[in-house]
Amino acid sequence: MSQYKIEAGTAQHLGDRTEQQDRVALFAAPNAPGYMMAVVADGMGGKSGGALAAEQVVRTAKTLFNDFFPEMDVKTLLEAIVNEAHTIIKLAGVSAEKEPHSTFVALIITPNQEAIWAYAGDSRLYRFSGPNFIEHTKDHSYVERLVDEGKITQEEAKTHRMSNILVNVLGSTTTAPYISFGSHSGLKVGDSFLLCSDGLWHYFTDAELSAAVAANSPRQASELLIRKARERAHGHGDNCTFAVVKLVKPPVEQKTYKVEKMRRAV
Repeated sequence: MSQYKIEAGTAQHLGDRTEQQDRVALFAAPNAPGYMMAVVADGMGGKSGGALAAEQVVRTAKTLFNDFFPEMDVKTLLEAIVNEAHTIIKLAGVSAEKEPHSTFVALIITPNQEAIWAYAGDSRLYRFSGPNFIEHTKDHSYVERLVDEGKITQEEAKTHRMSNILVNVLGSTTTAPYISFGSHSGLKVGDSFLLCSDGLWHYFTDAELSAAVAANSPRQASELLIRKARERAHGHGDNCTFAVVKLVKPPVEQKTYKVEKMRRAV
């Protein structure tokens, strides 16, 4: 019997934008039972361009995950998704005379109690243990570099005038994306993950996010987080998109049969 079962859900809100340019999805692998993927992409690039870029990320993830088998390497799969999506987005931008870009963050949970993730840009993955925040991915952004250099604090980065400038995206015509990986083994009941665009994480502390996810089902957490993000945006919110993945106790098997004394056949 599995040590846990996976509860997952996705959520989106337009925010105060005129177009939803984020995409989010959850997938199972038809050729690899026990594997699941969550992916979030935040598109950029003007009207329709960003949405098309993010959509391409999700489509590529689904296509390649459909062709995944257990003997294949998960990190190689994630790298292939990024590279293939980047190439298609870049070519589409050239043909349309636009510059569509997208961020990428994806999580794969394996049947071996292991979580593996990859990302490019400032869409984040958070990892929690029960109500406790453990870690989140490090943004590929200009302000994050300033933080690393000690020039600004994390709080100052949120309101910095160049906080929306990314140094790593899919679709750039000048620079290929680089991929950052993370992993955690020994998954157990109570572990959870949140993948989200900056339209969500911008408005919360790490502790707030961990508490919301731990205390609620994925659907309840989604409703709570979107409501609070909308309140805190004060009419200037970005697209808000995320996926919640929780590891919970498997249901107790109920006996669906009745044992009776066997009669002797004549």
